[in-house]
Amino acid sequence: MPSSSSRPVILTGDRTTGPLHLGHYVGSLRNRVTLQHTHEQYVLLADAQALTDNADDPAKVRRNVIEVALDYLAIGIDPELSTICVQSALLALAELTLLYLNFVSVARLERNPTIKDEIRMRGFGRDIPAGFLCYPAAQAADITAFKATVVPVGDDQVPIIEQTNELVRRLNRQIGHPLLPEARALISQTGRLPGVDGDAKMSKSQGNAVPLSASDSEIAAAVQRMYTDPNHLRASDPGQVEGNVVFIYLDAFDPDVEAVADLKAQYRRGGLGDMALKRRLTNILQATIAPIRERRAALGRDPDAIMDMLRTGAKRGRAITEQTKEEIITGLGLFRL
Repeated sequence: MPSSSSRPVILTGDRTTGPLHLGHYVGSLRNRVTLQHTHEQYVLLADAQALTDNADDPAKVRRNVIEVALDYLAIGIDPELSTICVQSALLALAELTLLYLNFVSVARLERNPTIKDEIRMRGFGRDIPAGFLCYPAAQAADITAFKATVVPVGDDQVPIIEQTNELVRRLNRQIGHPLLPEARALISQTGRLPGVDGDAKMSKSQGNAVPLSASDSEIAAAVQRMYTDPNHLRASDPGQVEGNVVFIYLDAFDPDVEAVADLKAQYRRGGLGDMALKRRLTNILQATIAPIRERRAALGRDPDAIMDMLRTGAKRGRAITEQTKEEIITGLGLFRL
């Protein structure tokens, strides 16, 4: 049955298009581990959303449901504290998406900055999959079905939360009372982690990500590829810290803040080589990922346990989302048999 917990409700999740990486870890995953102790947290394995631009390869989407679930468990998301759900197993989400599309225009969907950027990045032009264009309505369905009031997102996703709240206000006006709560975007204090090639966004599809299952040798190779300062040709040369990918990663992962500050000062005045910096970062990332990788491998040896967890999550998620769907349909006065 739906929980009667008075704790704030969080909805979060990831598209199941591939294993998760350090960008996900910094941007959201490690926050989820903390927040599950203070919030009622639902985590979606967003396979239906992944199909919006991967419909030609459903096997990839299906396969990565388990891969992402393993990443969740390996980084410390506890299924006793967080409900992990497969999106496509919650039919109420699809029904609410279809319903919500009657309350938003195509023009409004196209104006959403997040959607505009994603369309441009993927090179769709006007050949946009309808499901992809309708993503804000689907996201609104996900958030409102759980009556989430907190949604951890990157700053590029804030327009999605704003559009969700627009739909919430319109639905509440139509229903005549505040059935659905508005949601607040929770943005990570750590800025977006760039790709190892210096690109503004770490991405599985761009091949510039460090997966949470990376081996020590893969981590070392990724760090060696990292952009530093092209004008820092010798260790004795003064170097630029701003925009230096190695320092961005050290800020995100090195626990010794004072030591990093000293390294920045030394780099700026000259006398610190890029290789010394990269060795330090390699050691830190290897120490960060090794226990995650080992837990992931151990969990992967018991696939039946993973499936049992997903079935339990689906049962919990259905109870919540079906109840919300019925409340909305009743509130709108739609015909029921």
